[in-house]
Amino acid sequence: MIEAKNIIKRYGNLEVLKGVDVTIGDGMIVSIVGPSGAGKTTLLQIIGTLDKPDSGTVTYDGVDVLRLKDKRLAQFRNKNIGFVFQFHQLLPEFTMLENVAIPALIGGCKQSQAFKRAAELLDYMGLSDRLEHKPAELSGGERQRVAVARALVNKPAVILADEPSGSLDTANKQELHKLFFTLRDEMKQTFVIVTHDESLAGNSDRILHMRDGMIVEPDSVI
Repeated sequence: MIEAKNIIKRYGNLEVLKGVDVTIGDGMIVSIVGPSGAGKTTLLQIIGTLDKPDSGTVTYDGVDVLRLKDKRLAQFRNKNIGFVFQFHQLLPEFTMLENVAIPALIGGCKQSQAFKRAAELLDYMGLSDRLEHKPAELSGGERQRVAVARALVNKPAVILADEPSGSLDTANKQELHKLFFTLRDEMKQTFVIVTHDESLAGNSDRILHMRDGMIVEPDSVI
């Protein structure tokens, strides 16, 4: 379980988050929705330990991650949190197999084990014939599936996704959303997703509505 309590974040005189409280249970898809500038991405980055709040706490199964030293925090992030971004952020000089394996290698996994896990995930994504391809040789939908495989390689507690289907056409968007729900059902994977996509949000287990740095209404449970 992930708990963020009384999260306050300022940039200069601008208060971006104004005491946000969020609890996320295991095996859920939670969508964070709201207008641009509401603080959605900032909250996601703080939950993902990529940024720190000015005050408040973030705990994973009782571990106060904001109190961890930088090296320990990086290790925790690598092991427990997977990230999917709008523009996939794959490294262009590496193959798909290498891109997916990188977080496992950073975490100290043996190369043979990291590549085996990466190949299994790419096969699960329907990309077993793309192992040696580089990002430029794949479609946008394929690249985003590779990004999901990379996020899963260390078997994280949660995947955080920031507008993951925002750059995809309708068909690839639907395939990506279907993949998220399949992963929830088959792997009991937890997702926290910042999205403007009404279809994805509407099918989520919970919807958190944000405006002006606050959750503005009780979250919706589907």
